[in-house]
Amino acid sequence: MSDTTPSGGGGFDMNALLQQAQAMQAQMVAAQEELAEAEVDGTVADGLVTVTVNGTGELVKVKIRADSFDPSDTEDLEDLIVAAYRDARARSDAMAAETFAPLTGGLGSLGGDTEGGAKPLGF
Repeated sequence: MSDTTPSGGGGFDMNALLQQAQAMQAQMVAAQEELAEAEVDGTVADGLVTVTVNGTGELVKVKIRADSFDPSDTEDLEDLIVAAYRDARARSDAMAAETFAPLTGGLGSLGGDTEGGAKPLGF
């Protein structure tokens, strides 16, 4: 009798379970690497400010259209940069959710705060 099969002969194979876990871990690492290399733009005010983030939400670039703002009034520009970042970050988060959805299956509904008592995991 094996340690991985309970008596009675109808158990599960621990080695198969470990192999599945290792395969899923490798897929998660590959997905994370893919996201880190992907870039998403967020734009506001008809392209006045464009912010680029990678798939993990890290800011990688800010582009401001030349001669498009008054240098003495930086508050508006600051607000536009924040808004462009939020746009880019929302797109990045959506891309991450789409990338991880096939890997997490129903795991995103474990927890306790959303409809039906479930709370997303926050991958």
